[in-house]
Amino acid sequence: MISELSKMLKQTTEVKDAQAAVVVLLKKTDQGILVLFVKRAEKPTDPWSGQTALPGGKRDPKDQDMKATAVRETLEETGLNLLDGYQFLGVIDPLNSVQKPDMKILPFVVLQEKEEELKLNEELSEYFWTPLKELAKHKGITKNSFGEYPAYIIKKRVIWGLTYRIIEKLLFLLAVLEPQNHKK
Repeated sequence: MISELSKMLKQTTEVKDAQAAVVVLLKKTDQGILVLFVKRAEKPTDPWSGQTALPGGKRDPKDQDMKATAVRETLEETGLNLLDGYQFLGVIDPLNSVQKPDMKILPFVVLQEKEEELKLNEELSEYFWTPLKELAKHKGITKNSFGEYPAYIIKKRVIWGLTYRIIEKLLFLLAVLEPQNHKK
């Protein structure tokens, strides 16, 4: 299924006007495919303070392309080096942030091929892995100062906004693949 997913994703390292990159980090286990979520530390200056997110961040002028941004940000935030023991599967169409509508974010889908310990920096307060197939069971609505939004609510962890929309796109692609896998 991973190789089929890779064929459905765009194979690029750059997208016009993208200012940030995030990583949808997947790993295969006996529970199926897991996805990594991180929780941003509580900071008054961070528009995404305290939210459940995906590793990533803004492009640095020194970054060669958006893939370099994804690699650098993931290394800084989690200690994971995506250039060693990881497979880049492709990208999901870029999305704009609700909180900063002028910011375009490019999501990279990456498969972890070797087990590695995460070491969170001060920007993050926790992380957790969740089976992709379990997310649909946890759909709900979250209410916050921005309004009401669809969300995944897993053990008091709320995944909404940009992160929710990225995961929804990934789940849609996987659902398209599901009938093809049953034909084999």
